Order: sequence, then C-alpha cells, then structure tokens
Amino acid sequence: MGTVKTVISPVGNDRGGFSLLELVFVLLLLGLSSLVVLPNIDKGLQDREVRRSAVGLAAAARDLRSRALFEGMAQQLVVDPVQNQYRAPRGLEVHLPADVKFVALEGGEIIDGGMRQFIFFPNGSSHGGLIALSSGREPVSYSVRLEPLTGKIEVLRGDKS
Repeated sequence: MGTVKTVISPVGNDRGGFSLLELVFVLLLLGLSSLVVLPNIDKGLQDREVRRSAVGLAAAARDLRSRALFEGMAQQLVVDPVQNQYRAPRGLEVHLPADVKFVALEGGEIIDGGMRQFIFFPNGSSHGGLIALSSGREPVSYSVRLEPLTGKIEVLRGDKS
C-alpha cells in the first residue's frame, strides 16, 4: 500500500489571509463601480418600458390595418394623450405605464377632447402620422410612424421624423 501524507498548518499563521486595509479597498471599489452601473441599469429599464409601449402601439395599428384589409371596412386607432391611453382593436383601451407619455402627435384627425384618430382604409392606406412616446425622467423616446400611402407602420428610436 501507499503512504498518505497529512499536512497540518500551524495554528495562528495568518500569512494567507487579507488585511483590513485590503478588504476596505475592495469594498470601496465595489461601491464606486455600483455608482457607475446602477444609473445605466435604471436608464435601460426606462428604455425598455418606452420601447415596449411603442411596439405595443405599433402592433395595435398593424392589427387595425390588417382588419381593414380583411373585413373591407375602415378601422380607427384613437389616441388620447390627456388620459395617456389609446383605443386598440376590438375596443380595448390600453393605458401607458406611468413613466411613459405621449410627447408628440402628428397627422391623423383631431377629434373632441384633444384626442386624435388614425383611420386605416380597406385599400391598405391610412391617414398617416407620427406618434412619439417618451419616458418622464430621461429623454428616451420612440416614435411610431404611419405611412399614409403604403400603410407601412414602423417603430423608430429617437426623434427621426
């Protein structure tokens, strides 16, 4: 049989540990790095909320356009910036998150109470316009552009008109 060696280190030998100064330095570095990272995480979360709202609005507009083509009847998307909501297909009212606001509405047709309606016609065209969404604290913005002749609906990041 082979021999087995057992190594026992002497008690009280702290040469392999860290000093208090080294631990404080590491904690200081972690604190400074969190000061840099946490604001970027918050901005990313805001960006995600605005983007999700814009993509949802674009999906509702695409659904209305498809229904107009399929059913042969004009469909309307009603945007209410005062109530921070829009009326989606099948009469469903969608409220935007508290941090997301309508910041610009162009095109469409103005109706009572500051609301706008965008009509999608059976031939695939629409009134056309631009609906811009932004977060309340940071200037993160997305726009939903409705092309009037082709009916194309796209989501753009930033202020691209």
